[in-house]
Amino acid sequence: MDKKKFIGVIGGSQCSKKEAQLAEEVGRQLARRGAILVCGGLGGIMKAACKGASAEGGTTIGILPGNENQAANPYVQIPIVTGLGEARNVIVVKSVQAVIAIGGSYGTLSEISHALKNGIPVIGLNTWSLARNGRQDKSIIPAQSPIEAVDKALNLATT
Repeated sequence: MDKKKFIGVIGGSQCSKKEAQLAEEVGRQLARRGAILVCGGLGGIMKAACKGASAEGGTTIGILPGNENQAANPYVQIPIVTGLGEARNVIVVKSVQAVIAIGGSYGTLSEISHALKNGIPVIGLNTWSLARNGRQDKSIIPAQSPIEAVDKALNLATT
């Protein structure tokens, strides 16, 4: 039996309509391919991705920052309460084999850095780019569409 792949979808709790559409399609694609979606469990990108995955019968896990599972968005099937605030970002990325970052602010950037530090591939869809000493750092693998992002995440998912 093939082990399911756990793919993180990260991004802001506030997002544009375009970013929400990208996230929802990423969720749909992950579910269609049998991957388990792991996110921070709240609104914005997280809610849109979970909505897409749920619509396709996929499994969604939300690693929540607070103390109540009721805080999870309505599309999270498995809420995990941490009471750790932003420190839960480490748990999100350590629970997955690849990350798809969509949009996002500094919380998303912290998740990207934790993933990269731990050797977890990060696929970027309309998100951060990095530079070091004025030179582009190509650690975040760019994707131009939700399908490309999911293809890359599943192909690069560490086992």
